Amino acid sequence: MKQKIVIRVSLDCDKCRSKALKIAADANGVSSVALEGEHKDKVAVIGERVDSVCLCRALRKKFRHAIIESVEEVKEKKKEEEKLPPWYLYPPCPPPISYVHDGYDHSACIVM
Repeated sequence: MKQKIVIRVSLDCDKCRSKALKIAADANGVSSVALEGEHKDKVAVIGERVDSVCLCRALRKKFRHAIIESVEEVKEKKKEEEKLPPWYLYPPCPPPISYVHDGYDHSACIVM
């Protein structure tokens, strides 16, 4: 079950943003990390079995103010099955099989 965790962190500069992304990416189970929000002050993490409290605690150690805004399940989009033309539903006919016989009897085994 994938989940999306959004944590608001006080990020002032680009260096702080890159450090926050690195801390979030190092957490167990994280598959993607991004910055969100109008001022790029929210770290969005998507992954499986990510501990949101431990992640927030790790961000608080570095940036003092980190608040969990939301934790929600990510539903995977099902790809709509493409409609295939009717001729594609049936496999094409196999090519005719032809055998070539050279006239020799290959059933006997000769050992030298």
